[in-house]
Amino acid sequence: MKETNVKRVYDYLDNAGIYYLATDENGQPRVRPFGTVLLFDGKIYILTAKSKNVSRQIDSNPKFEISAMLNNNEWIRISGNLVEDNRSEVQIEMLEKYPHLKNSYQVLNPNTNTLYMDNIKATVYSFDKKPEELE
Repeated sequence: MKETNVKRVYDYLDNAGIYYLATDENGQPRVRPFGTVLLFDGKIYILTAKSKNVSRQIDSNPKFEISAMLNNNEWIRISGNLVEDNRSEVQIEMLEKYPHLKNSYQVLNPNTNTLYMDNIKATVYSFDKKPEELE
């Protein structure tokens, strides 16, 4: 994906605030709300805990899909793979952006899990426009 479109996807998620992450658990889709997103070194990162089911699901199958809506007329769907990257630099930036999570997550704690989106495909949909694929 072009760098400008990675930024657009990041901005979309950041502005939406809450997005819904879908993973797979033995063929059963699992969806839950997320609210962390970070653009670091040209990649979009999320944060979770290794103790959560979502981390185990991603370990078993890194494919994901995200859906987020900005208003009542426009939404985005994103798919790709989630790749673990638990470098301290990433975790520091994430926790600086979301300081309220510092009580639950600590830098380089074995339970803190930062992942970036790889092989991203994204489409912006609207009720009154044609879908726009971001490549």
